[in-house]
Amino acid sequence: ALCRGRIVRVPPGPLIRVVGTEVAIPCSVSDYDGPSEQNFDWEFSRDTDFVRIVSTWDSTFTSEEYQKRVGRGDIKLRRSSNDAVELVIRNIQPADQGRYKCSTPSTDATVQGNYDAEVQVKVISDGLSVSGSKARSSTSLRLSEGDSFKLRCSATTTSPEHTHLHVTWQVRSGSSWRDILSLTHEGKFQPGPGYEERYRSGDIRLDTGANDTYRLSVSQASSADGGAYRCLVSEWVRGADDSWQKIQEKSVEIATVSIQRTGECSWWALNVSVTERDSLDLTCNITTDRSGIFQAEVMWYFSASPDDTLSDAQLLLSMDHDSVVSDSTLISLSHVDRNSYRLLVRDVDVEDSGYYFCEAAIWVPLHNGSWHKVVERTSAPVSVLVTALEPDYDVFLNASKTPKFSDDPTELNCRITNVQDTEANIRFSVSWYYRQRLPGDDAEPEELLASMDADWALLPGDRGRERIQNGEIILSKKSADTFSLRIQWTSESDRGDYFCVISAWSRHRNNSWVKSKDVASASVNIFWATQDYTLTVEAVKLKPFFVAGHTFEMTCKVSSKNIKTPRYSVLITAEKPLADQSSPNGTTRIISLNQDSVVRLEDWTDQTRVDGVVLEKVQENEFRYRMYQTQISDAGLYRCMVTAWSPGGGGMWREAVNGLSNPIQIDFQTSGPVFNVSVHSDSPTIYQGEVADLLCIVTMEGMPLEPDDMSFDVSWFAVRSFALDREPILLASLDRRGIVTQGRRNGSSELSLERISPLEFRLRVHACEDQDFGNHYCLVTPWVRSATGVWQREPDIRAKPIFLSVKMDVLNAFKYPLLIGIGLATAIGLLSCLIGYCSSRWCCKKEVQETRRERRRLMSMEMD
Repeated sequence: ALCRGRIVRVPPGPLIRVVGTEVAIPCSVSDYDGPSEQNFDWEFSRDTDFVRIVSTWDSTFTSEEYQKRVGRGDIKLRRSSNDAVELVIRNIQPADQGRYKCSTPSTDATVQGNYDAEVQVKVISDGLSVSGSKARSSTSLRLSEGDSFKLRCSATTTSPEHTHLHVTWQVRSGSSWRDILSLTHEGKFQPGPGYEERYRSGDIRLDTGANDTYRLSVSQASSADGGAYRCLVSEWVRGADDSWQKIQEKSVEIATVSIQRTGECSWWALNVSVTERDSLDLTCNITTDRSGIFQAEVMWYFSASPDDTLSDAQLLLSMDHDSVVSDSTLISLSHVDRNSYRLLVRDVDVEDSGYYFCEAAIWVPLHNGSWHKVVERTSAPVSVLVTALEPDYDVFLNASKTPKFSDDPTELNCRITNVQDTEANIRFSVSWYYRQRLPGDDAEPEELLASMDADWALLPGDRGRERIQNGEIILSKKSADTFSLRIQWTSESDRGDYFCVISAWSRHRNNSWVKSKDVASASVNIFWATQDYTLTVEAVKLKPFFVAGHTFEMTCKVSSKNIKTPRYSVLITAEKPLADQSSPNGTTRIISLNQDSVVRLEDWTDQTRVDGVVLEKVQENEFRYRMYQTQISDAGLYRCMVTAWSPGGGGMWREAVNGLSNPIQIDFQTSGPVFNVSVHSDSPTIYQGEVADLLCIVTMEGMPLEPDDMSFDVSWFAVRSFALDREPILLASLDRRGIVTQGRRNGSSELSLERISPLEFRLRVHACEDQDFGNHYCLVTPWVRSATGVWQREPDIRAKPIFLSVKMDVLNAFKYPLLIGIGLATAIGLLSCLIGYCSSRWCCKKEVQETRRERRRLMSMEMD
């Protein structure tokens, strides 16, 4: 295990071989260095000296006594791989018995391992004899299907070694031999491929008898058992490594067996056509050359394909060899004569179309009274076509009600006429289709509105599903031959071609319904002339001149054409100036009134004037809008957006057309003051924990006002970024009544907002933190009292932001940690000195006794 070297191997000996046979002695080498392909030398010795036989690399290696045998090819080397060869000796003789040595020339860098190996070969005489039975009179057997036969062979050996025999029976059908059954050298029975089931059932047996005979018994012979039979015997011996080795093999042909077919199944015809509801009559004829007593077993099968096997086919009916017939209601099986069997299928259906075939087996009685199946045959399939009985009828479609206007009803009747060849087992259903008519020759594919199945259950299509569920489309069966389609309220999208399809259903034997025929009607066009809807809206300002604080009033008059009994819904909109747009598209929806006269506030957000706008219906086509206590911020263009509605199906209203009025402008001519806003701070950069003061200063230009005639709503916002790229956060607000509202914050700092003068507002941030940094600005909404005493709201004014920076005080931040650290270090040092002093004073004190020494002078070296 600790070293590695070349290893040459030959099989363990002795190798026992039979005289006259071919011997192959393998030799291999492993764990070597050098090229992958190795060379081999073979030598032979009877006593002590070795004689050179053959080499893979030196043609002059062979000794003189072996040159002829090597030249004839009786002795040769057969290479099996780069590192293995076989020494092959044909027709080995007793003189070849001895020791054989395999050696390999060295290709290693160092000499390690073994470079040769020896094996002893022992040559024994041929004592194996194989012969056929002496009792057989002929080598040819002619049998019928279902017969039994037996074949015998004898095999003996007189080998001096302890050998075992392996006996195999084989049959040849063609050019190759197939194994039937073997008795191995280990005493085990082994059936050949394809014979396992017959061996387990006992139809194939191998028995041993006296005088070393081996008997093959075959029962229920079939056509596949025909051919030449031989007995193959091999002799085996156990080697030195306890493995079995085959040393020779002999065979003898015993007999030639031919099997004659004894029965066939056939039809009178291979293609049969019957009409639905008729009877199907098939006869299976069995022909056999077997004489004597026998009974037939017949089974009828049905398959949808002629290529299906028996396992895939459906068993219809069967009759065993005792003439017992399996039960069936519509199918009967009868024995017409000795060789004919009749299958009768009554009341055939379309589903009975397919392929029918019969399987017949012949049974013969045995001597013990039981029955034995000797042959089995399957007929060729017969094709049966069942022609359906299609009823003959026509379909007529007419419109009993056609619309003249939108929302008028439409009713179509689909009638079955000229009905012929119908029975009680025929049922009719209807399918309704719609096809849009396009100009020119173009045609849209038809769309299914609804259909009925065989049970007259309604199946809505994609186009009509929702309207059928809502009751807008009604389908009914008025009589046995009339189906109706009614559209309660017809719209423009319903204009087009309609047609119906009548389906005939036939009842099958299992009470199921199968569609047998479809007949479509001619199409009926639903169309009426229409004119485009027109709607005109006119807005009028009732008071041409007014000032802020007064009531604004305007009316909207509507006129329409080609709309049946219209109703109107009105929406008041306002387009504010660019500086005061509350809507992204510049239009604000103020108040609306629908077709049922229900008023709704839309985008009106002034909570102080919830009741400040009113929209009412003056006449059927006139509406009035009022806005009380108008403000400067109400300036803009006002319009009436009107929608005309016409009555739809089911009491619903359908939108017809929209209209927009001319604009009415509200413009306040004023020479009042102009306000400006700015933000100021004496210290925009502060340290953490300090107080930040921010001032919002309002300046006024133009006409001066008394402090009591003006008021302000002030809101402070912060943007927590340097570039104003984030959403502003509301910090606090102060309305004109002096109520302060603070926004939600996450920090620990506190805010205060106060008015310090009529035009100055101060925001304080107490105990500032890092998160209080950012751009801060104020938003001011001025309120001015007019001469009539009404407060007018001015446009919002936004100040330019100021950036507030919050720094950290490094000295204050580290002062207390440093003092605490120095104090703790000093205390710990003093405590350490005290502990050391006490330990050295009391705990570790040790008494030392000094020895007294005499004081003497040193001697001089001369005296020493």
